[in-house]
Amino acid sequence: MSVQPGQLVGVEPYVASIGDIGVTRHWVMTPRGPAPLAGSEWWIADRGAWSQQIPVWAIILAIVFFPLGLLFLLCKETKWSGWLEVTVRSGALVHTAVLPLPSYEAQNAHAAVDRIRALAAEAGRA
Repeated sequence: MSVQPGQLVGVEPYVASIGDIGVTRHWVMTPRGPAPLAGSEWWIADRGAWSQQIPVWAIILAIVFFPLGLLFLLCKETKWSGWLEVTVRSGALVHTAVLPLPSYEAQNAHAAVDRIRALAAEAGRA
């Protein structure tokens, strides 16, 4: 079953959403248009990384207590930053949603993709 441009898709409530991708029981809704959920393929890629930097407070204390304060420059903060990419392919439709890290939505993205994969498998059997 394919959707032609301009064809209306039945109104169904979203059962899941990730970024700008919405999922109903039978359809994947993206800014590029709808596509059938049955047979859709989902990927999630973690593009995050740990980074270390000298915190601002350590730089200020190093200046205030110079020269002994230079020891404060040995302090490091470790932060996790980056993004997640969630890609869906259904027929001719391919769309990627980018989720910044850290965010509430990104934390739950792996579980949501697993749930959507199960819905897609269930829709394919129906």
